[in-house]
Formats: sequence, C-alpha cells, structure tokens
Amino acid sequence: MRLRVCELSVGYGKRTVLEGVDLELNPGEILGIIGPNGAGKTTLLRAMAGALRPQGGAIYLDGQALSKLSARDLARRMAVVSQVPTVSLDFRVRELVELGRLPHLRPPDHLGPADRNAVERALQLTGLEELADRPISSLSGGERQRVFLAMALAQEPRILLLDEPVVHLDVRYQLEFLNRVRKLSQEGLAVAMALHDLNLASRFSDRLLLLGQGRVLAQGRPEEVLVPELLEQAFGVTSWVFIHPVTGRPWVEFSLPSVDP
Repeated sequence: MRLRVCELSVGYGKRTVLEGVDLELNPGEILGIIGPNGAGKTTLLRAMAGALRPQGGAIYLDGQALSKLSARDLARRMAVVSQVPTVSLDFRVRELVELGRLPHLRPPDHLGPADRNAVERALQLTGLEELADRPISSLSGGERQRVFLAMALAQEPRILLLDEPVVHLDVRYQLEFLNRVRKLSQEGLAVAMALHDLNLASRFSDRLLLLGQGRVLAQGRPEEVLVPELLEQAFGVTSWVFIHPVTGRPWVEFSLPSVDP
C-alpha cells in the first residue's frame, strides 16, 4: 500500500504551515521526517493521517483520494502513534491493545477469533506477552510506548505514522523501540516517523524528508539529506557530518552557537 502526497499545502485556519509538499511512502520502508521545531512535522503527519484537511493539493492511498475514505476505512489501513499518547482509564495492557480492533468491529460485535489472533500477534511483536495483564499505570515510559505501538499494530495497518515516538524515552528504550519498528518495516509495513534526533533518524530511516521554512528542503537517502549546507539552512547552526564507523550511516555533530555576553 502506497501513500502519495501531491503539492500539499496545509495549516490551521488561514495560517499555512507547509506548501508544495510532494512525497511517496512505500511498503517496507521507513521515511524519517526531520526539521526544527515548528517546521511542520506533526502537521504533515496529521494531514497524512486524514486528521487535517489540506488547504491545497491532495493525498492518495493506493490511488484513492484520502478525502474519499471514511474514518473507519482509514483506520483499517493506517495507524497513528502520537507524541505522548495517554488514556484516562487504567486499562490493563491487553484491554488497551484490544481497542485497536475497533475499526474492524461493528456494534454490538465482540472480539472474534481473528481479532484475538491480531491482538496476540501485536503483543508478541512488541514483546508484551508477560505484561499483558498488568495495568498501564504500573508500567515504565518505555513499556507504555510499546503498548501504544501494540494497539496500533492490532489494527493490522499497512501504514504506520509515528510522531516523535521516543521523545521521552531513555537511550535503551529508544533503540529497542526503533529496532522493533525497523523489523516491522522489513515485513512490509510502510512507516513514516517524525524524529528530533538526527542521528536516530539517520540510523533507522531508509529515506529522510527535511522540512524548513514552510517547505521541503530536501528528501532522499540519509547521506543525501544530512549535509552541512542543508542542515545550516534548516537549523541555522554549523554542523559536521561523518560516516559512523559501526553503522555506516551519517553522524551529525553541531557546533555551539555563539552566545552574546
């Protein structure tokens, strides 16, 4: 399943955040969306998820305009994990993951064998089998983030959109989470994720999309996007880019900006 964004302009009210965005998201790949604060990363993901109506241009899912699909149809094909997902009730892990099956049910339907298989697979893919009966409130931040990923996977989506999924996690949980996402993409899932950390984006993304100044500044392989000239244009800071001796991916170091006395 392919997602195409064509000449997209999007924003809030009369304020345009992004203009002229073109991109493709293909099965089996991870697209990392990077850029400074306020560049429009979350706005772009919201538009790709169908939650924000474009001001111009269009988005297509396998050739069908996103605007023509119902919320239920979209949720059967696409799942979203937001920056800091929360729940107001203290669900147990399995109960929350089961909510991912709602797009496939019609009241008063209950979970059937296919639904329970999807829930079990989501728990296995995220390593949560042993935590399935624990309340959400008893989990660490990294474990909770895995639960929300499992709930998204229980939808059995073909496309997964992640908005800063590791922003509040420590290094170990960041690497574990993104490595799980990479394995899922290798099974054919199309993934787009916004990340602040350029080195994590470089390590785990097949392609990068760099946003800045209300538009796409560059897109391509990490070594094509993570170059000092483009990074200075986006972030306003001088950088050095090396090839990491272990990963073979670009590694970015920024110079300290001058501070007036």
